[in-house]
This record gives sequence, structure tokens and C-alpha cells, in this order.
Amino acid sequence: MNELISELQAIATPERAKASALFFKTGKGQYGEGDIFIGISNPDLRAICKKYNSLSFDDLQTLLNDPIHEYRMAALMILVNQMKKAKAETQKNIYDFYLKNTQQINNWDLVDTSAHAIVGYYLFDKDRQILYDMARTDHLWTQRIAIIASWYFINKKQYEDTFRIAEILLPHKHDLIHKAIGWMLREIWKREVKNNKEAKQVEQFLEKNISLIPRTALRYAIEKMTEERRKYFMQLK
Repeated sequence: MNELISELQAIATPERAKASALFFKTGKGQYGEGDIFIGISNPDLRAICKKYNSLSFDDLQTLLNDPIHEYRMAALMILVNQMKKAKAETQKNIYDFYLKNTQQINNWDLVDTSAHAIVGYYLFDKDRQILYDMARTDHLWTQRIAIIASWYFINKKQYEDTFRIAEILLPHKHDLIHKAIGWMLREIWKREVKNNKEAKQVEQFLEKNISLIPRTALRYAIEKMTEERRKYFMQLK
């Protein structure tokens, strides 16, 4: 692990760190308050992490507990890499370890890098009730994990859980949840269009929930639609 940290420190740049701190809203009262960046791009981080896929849970826990954002991201990238190659028992251990650390998975990029590839991947052929329980918590990042985990199901042409979790989260006050809902609806729409030439399920969901869906979620969901359909849904709202 020390070698990994040394490699990360060697390519960190103050300029990128400053830009990342602004982009990920680390100021007082913002969603990323207190997060610390050292300034490493995700492609560079990913390339380095590939060399450390054998790190133990103890080492990964140390990284996840660190206040430096890129260290936590490195741990999650390594977990994703491990999940892809793991046997069933180890997959469960990775999944359990991940859920134990939701407090450390505490920014949207950390969630988006890992939730579908670990939680969604693991739950694909299992009971998914835990995602509904997570969506009903009052913890922002746990809630985002719940909806982003369903991205894995979307990629397998299974949409029901996304719609149902989205309905739970529609009243949410935070725009990071609104964006996640809209993004997942857009992903379904893209696959519906690709496979069936129409996107009836997403449009039916939007029409059914138009009075509840936040504007940000709606804009994300309809982004790839024709101008005519975008206008139609915005006028409904």
C-alpha cells in the first residue's frame, strides 16, 4: 500500500487539486465539505490502481478511512477490479465490505465509479430488497448508491427496480439525487430506443410522475429525446 501512495503522491498536482476541490463542492456547508484532494486525474489513478489489485481488505480499509479523496477512489477502483475476477465467496466479501463503508463512499464520483460494478453486479441474481431499504435511509450517499446500483440491471435490460427506486426518491430535496434519477431514466431510454425503436416505459413513467419529478431529474431524463418530446414533457411540468 505504501508503494501505491508513493506513486499517487508523485503525480499529484496542486493545480488539479484546487480545481477538484471547487468542482466537488468542498466548501463549508456544501455536500463535499472537508474533502481533501491532492490532484490526480481518474485515468492516471485507474492506470496505477491496476498494479495493486491484490491489496488486502485491511489495506483498502486504511485507504477508505483516509481524508484524501483520491486514496478513497483508489480503494474503490481496486475493489471493482477485484470484483470482476473474484469467485462467489470473495464477491460476497467484497460486497459486504463495500456496504460496511458507505460512510466513506462520500462523494458522487466515488458512488458512480463503484455502486453498479459492486452492489448492482452482486445483486443481479439475488434479492434486491436491500436497495429499497437503502433508498429509504436519510443518508445521501447510501441513497445515491441505491439508484446507481441499478445501472447494472439497466445494462442487462432490466428496468423495474430503477423505476421503483426512483419513485421512492422523487420527493428527495438534494439535486445529486435528482441528477441520479434523471441519469438512470435516460440510460433506460437510450436502451429502449436502441432495442425497440421506442421508449414507452420511460415516457409512461414521466407522465405518471410528472407532478412529483424534480425539474433537474426531468431535464436529465429527456436530454436525448427529440426537441418535440422535450418540449412536450417540459410543458407538462
